[in-house]
Amino acid sequence: MERNVELEVLKQAFDIESAALATLKDRMDYEAMQRAVDALSSAGCIATSGCGHSGIACMHFAHLLCCIEMPARFISPSEAVHGALGFIHEHDVMVLASRGGKTAELLPILEICKKRKTTVISVTENLASPMALESDIVIPMVVTRETDRENAQGTTSFVVLSSIFDALQAALIERTGFSNKTFAVIHPGGAVGARLNASG
Repeated sequence: MERNVELEVLKQAFDIESAALATLKDRMDYEAMQRAVDALSSAGCIATSGCGHSGIACMHFAHLLCCIEMPARFISPSEAVHGALGFIHEHDVMVLASRGGKTAELLPILEICKKRKTTVISVTENLASPMALESDIVIPMVVTRETDRENAQGTTSFVVLSSIFDALQAALIERTGFSNKTFAVIHPGGAVGARLNASG
């Protein structure tokens, strides 16, 4: 019986996350997404920051941006307030992610960015949060529920946030005209690199 329960939970996890992505697509503020593409495509440098699972998704986004030759780095919240924000300037972009929009470690970053006239893009579910209210561009994330029984683990929320970042990168590829020919030069390793460089 226990294995049957586990099997149902396994299947349900896919249902929960796919339903969340469908809901996100329907409720997304695409005008905000396009404004984010405008800001990111014209930025000199891009920084991302978040805590926990949001931070991991932000690391992923910074890597995605580097893969299309957009200078980006993840800045940990702890390092941000100890000098690392020297990385960003007036014509740069900071991307902050927090489901609740109240993460205490991120608010000082937002304050510093405003002083440095850096464009701030926030991704949050709470549009009335301090982070959302003080940001230049707010992208809403919608999380129906997490996959675990207690609705507590950062699972569906991680998938939703990562999907938003994936969508932004896909749009930026179109905006910048980035091609696989260029990608082959900076990604010669692994199976992807072998495929990209197969034609010489």
